[in-house]
Amino acid sequence: MNQAGLGVLRQPDSELPLRLLASASTAEGGLVSREEFDTWLAGRRIAQFQEVRRIPFDELSGWRFAEPGGDLGHHSGRFFTVQGLSVRTDRPPVAAWTQPIINQPEIGVLGILVHEFDGILHCLMQAKIEPGNINGIQLSPTVQATKSNYQQVHNGSPVPYLEYFRDPPPESVLADALQSEQGSWFYQKRNRNMVVEIGAEIEAAEDFIWLTLGQLAELLLVPNLVNMDARTVLSCLPYGLLPGPAWTDGSLGAAVARSSDGTRGGLHTTREILSWITAAQANYEGAAELIALDRVRDWRRDGYRISHDSGAFFSVVAVEVSANAREVTSWSQPLIEPHGIGEVTLLVCRVDGVLHALIHARVEPGFLDVVELAPTVQCTPESYTYLGEDAWPRFLDTVLHAESEHTLYDCELSEEGGRFLHARSRYRVIEVDPEIGAGEAEFRWMTLSQLTDLLRFSHYLNVQLRTLVVALRGLG
Repeated sequence: MNQAGLGVLRQPDSELPLRLLASASTAEGGLVSREEFDTWLAGRRIAQFQEVRRIPFDELSGWRFAEPGGDLGHHSGRFFTVQGLSVRTDRPPVAAWTQPIINQPEIGVLGILVHEFDGILHCLMQAKIEPGNINGIQLSPTVQATKSNYQQVHNGSPVPYLEYFRDPPPESVLADALQSEQGSWFYQKRNRNMVVEIGAEIEAAEDFIWLTLGQLAELLLVPNLVNMDARTVLSCLPYGLLPGPAWTDGSLGAAVARSSDGTRGGLHTTREILSWITAAQANYEGAAELIALDRVRDWRRDGYRISHDSGAFFSVVAVEVSANAREVTSWSQPLIEPHGIGEVTLLVCRVDGVLHALIHARVEPGFLDVVELAPTVQCTPESYTYLGEDAWPRFLDTVLHAESEHTLYDCELSEEGGRFLHARSRYRVIEVDPEIGAGEAEFRWMTLSQLTDLLRFSHYLNVQLRTLVVALRGLG
């Protein structure tokens, strides 16, 4: 102990980014081959059974519309509640509206265990079935659980591997931050995103498998396979690419590597970026307030759904679920069903050989801090049939008319299947001319290094942008 009795000074973990990079560079030579993974996943799809049936609201078991007010909640008071939200905003295209929204104040755990095999870090991933998944099983974190789940409010079985995330030794925690979820559908929802390294090898249960970061990057090219919760946790890992022979050429990989190198600089300094974000939050004039579901205007409820009068946006529906690989084998619940497939796109450019991404300071009514950084374009184009083309988000035209040779990444990925029914978005990275974002107050060009630095903290990058950070790393 030192004279102050506070302990011994410890050095920063400079080896961690190198170890993560080694795993990201290992797409072949991991604990399992791609063929072995495909065989394992096919086996899990056969072994795990799930049936999802739409039901009327009056057949929901354990859920009811409260009187007065009409909020749809669970009899335990846990899990989540569908309430109303009243919004006024200073951002176009709509100055004020009301809508249903999910209020889930519990902070859940999204956690990935990592362990070294033959000197290479592997992630313990789970084949998990969710009622809202379009294809049943998707690849999920080691642990994906709400507080109600892991406290067994539903009288279900314990969550496997949860004990490693409850009170881990500080030196074993590689990433740990509270991160938001969809601010248009959740009210101030946050989950604890964690990556914990274990020293002793543990056996992967039959629904779990050890994969390298490089293998996961390849699987992110498969539609609707790596789920949203896995993507958000992976984004929080603090690593970038390193200088190498490829840096001397003009390749995309070299541009991504330079972008992830914090010493290369960018069009804006991190100090300038932080001031821009703070100003966007401070200068916003608007408010979002929870209200009773019965007070939501322009939405109607029948026996099967709550939906907007225009038929746009989303509906709230009810389902009954039977499954053999969950903490409980049968239950019913409400889900949000989006109308249309989302368009989530990051425009990128190269400046002096350094890849930059055009980032939007986006307001969503459910964000705790009002504004978070988002992809260049994030919307559901079908909604603008109701609002009209004059209301289209900035740069949506650029995205919809982009030529295929400028598209660097293009894959349909699912959003969270525990609360949303068949919610999918087309995620893209498109290269454009750097002058396209000039003079846009709500947008800034940022490097991959700057985005990675901000991911060490809470509430800077929204969940859609976190997915595209993982995709950008894979491009390198």
